[in-house]
Amino acid sequence: MRWSWRRGAVPAGLAGLAAFLLAAPAAVPGGGGHLGSLLETFLPWLCLVIPVVLEAALLRRSFVALLAVLLPVVAWLGLFGGALPGPGAAYDLTVVQHNASDENPDPAGTARALAKVGPDLIALEELLPEAVDTYAATLAPQFPHHVVHGTVGLWSKHPILAARAIDIRPTGVGEDWNRGLRAVVRLPARDVAVYVAHLPSVRLGLRAGFNVTRRDESAVRLGRALSAEPLGTVVLLGDLNSTVDDRGLRPVTAVLTPARSDLAFSWPAALPVARIDQVMTRSATVTKLWPLPATGSDHLPLAARIRLAAA
Repeated sequence: MRWSWRRGAVPAGLAGLAAFLLAAPAAVPGGGGHLGSLLETFLPWLCLVIPVVLEAALLRRSFVALLAVLLPVVAWLGLFGGALPGPGAAYDLTVVQHNASDENPDPAGTARALAKVGPDLIALEELLPEAVDTYAATLAPQFPHHVVHGTVGLWSKHPILAARAIDIRPTGVGEDWNRGLRAVVRLPARDVAVYVAHLPSVRLGLRAGFNVTRRDESAVRLGRALSAEPLGTVVLLGDLNSTVDDRGLRPVTAVLTPARSDLAFSWPAALPVARIDQVMTRSATVTKLWPLPATGSDHLPLAARIRLAAA
């Protein structure tokens, strides 16, 4: 069979659709099933269309499909090409973000693994009361300052001047649900507001679709708190149950700059397909973001290097 311009309309159309979704995911409506958020959560994986279309083009010997495959390639590289791993740049501090899991069988081992990176700050979520003492005792030699509110905590090499809980509860959740904190950390260069947050989980079902209502409401509350932050330099660490491309996180990404290393997947630990753990900043830049080896959690820890903006 000779190569032809007349065959391959279906794979070419699939390539065009993938390129369109990569370029304009906001065109997919949210609606009751929140399909737009679902697409944006797994947006990098649209690259799987590329080998499918390429194989179809070769099998069908289609010039049209062969050229069409360039559309999603260009769109994907334009969106995620800058997120490919690199050497990083200069930085002022290193942070670690980790949902340590309330089912973690080895909190002490997890703490030691996180400390090996030599970070300035460690943020943890899903802290059970009985595990807090273990984390505190294990991390104390390197991190003499720490604060815990509810199920989130922050450990620091530098003095923590003040700390308080922040209310990010969605409607209908009781006062014992405390998954946000704000701390002022005194770094050598300046005081920095550090937020640790754990937004509600999402659910995928036949009836409700991609149920993100509670997470989105919590994101709005977190965004308001960040907008009102009086300190100039801000670092947010947390399990936000959302990727940076997900429209549900816009109340937060509108006021902070997310790390663009979208391919540093953190969940699930056994086979990571998305980065729902986040490091975001204001008056600072994440120069490198990378996943750490698995612990006893269903999330991978993330480490990040941050460069502070000039004062």
